Amino acid sequence: MSSLSSSYRTVRLAPRRSSLQRLLDRDSPLRRMDWVLLLCALGLSVGSSLLVWSATRNRTDLNHGDPQYFLLRHLANTLIGLVLFAVVIGIGHRRLRTAVPFLYVFSLLVLLSVLTPLGATINGNRNWIVLGGGFSIQPSEFAKVAIVLGMAVLLSARVDAGERETPDHRTVLQALALAAVPMGIIMLMPDLGSVMVMVVIVLGVLLASGAPNRWVLGLISAGVAGALAVWRFKLLSQYQIDRFAAFANPALDPAGVGYNTNQARIAIGSGGLVGKGLFHGTQTTGQFVPEQQTDFIFTVAGEELGFLGAGLILLLLGVIMWRACRIARQATDLYGTVVAAGVVAWFAFQAFENIGMTLGIMPVAGLPLPFVSYGGSSMFAVWTGIGLLQSVRMQRPVSV
Repeated sequence: MSSLSSSYRTVRLAPRRSSLQRLLDRDSPLRRMDWVLLLCALGLSVGSSLLVWSATRNRTDLNHGDPQYFLLRHLANTLIGLVLFAVVIGIGHRRLRTAVPFLYVFSLLVLLSVLTPLGATINGNRNWIVLGGGFSIQPSEFAKVAIVLGMAVLLSARVDAGERETPDHRTVLQALALAAVPMGIIMLMPDLGSVMVMVVIVLGVLLASGAPNRWVLGLISAGVAGALAVWRFKLLSQYQIDRFAAFANPALDPAGVGYNTNQARIAIGSGGLVGKGLFHGTQTTGQFVPEQQTDFIFTVAGEELGFLGAGLILLLLGVIMWRACRIARQATDLYGTVVAAGVVAWFAFQAFENIGMTLGIMPVAGLPLPFVSYGGSSMFAVWTGIGLLQSVRMQRPVSV
């Protein structure tokens, strides 16, 4: 009896753990989160607001007379992106798995609505839905998320259930058909840049899933043949043909189709090592580079912050890719591995294409720089991707 009484007093006298102690517990979500990944993405999103501000503060034709118009909207887009990030983590990629069919169908319906009178043509692409009040969305950004999740569900279902070691040919074919539908709709807009990103996502997902290599080689061969056929039969819009022509020959029309890339290279090259100083770039202030707050935002960093500032952006993007690859490699199931790999392929190629087109080593494709370019749809989509990565990461025990 005395022993029971002593135990009772011990329990009663044990100190209660504070909320902070519970949050710092080894099994808490905060400890299992990849803080390096999160801080790098947040640094890019918040820091790039200064670049957006510099590119737009003198653009009275765009900012409605308010120099801070784009700055405040970029920060608001980042905040909404963080909310989506938190929602994805709260739900978890595994629980989200059951909702993937509904998300996929919904993304197709929104994509199809672009081809109706609801759609709007901006910069030659009919890939926008104008909501009014200065707000618009680009459904193709969210279709990237749908493709990553949809293919991951199909390719991992039988493997995670223990029925097979790798996806079979029938499953791979089903996954390719799932990706082909939104890609076909987007080609009707046409939005070649988004399709290019989706092709790379498909390849990355297949490689991560362990699908037979013949599928990857076959897709690459089909892609080359398809590109040649598109060019041979002139299935592209004239402005897209002009972009590829300017890429192949930068001196073709420096005042016309080659103007954007020529001005971009001038801006980046003039920055030198440390740049001309924030808000002091002559190319930026003089508005020589078109679409500088979106597709060509990297030119602001190159001119005003120089090689060091542009290099910092590349470093942060590189760290994000490294941490994302680490998450994919350490995932506890194939579904998590494929989801993380799809996000890696998406971020890596889109960043390479965007920066490459400003340097003249890639054709202009109208793709935003992840976390940096102004644009709500892109910001919402990439932060959803970060949420998926963190959710996969949080399935594992804490590691450095």
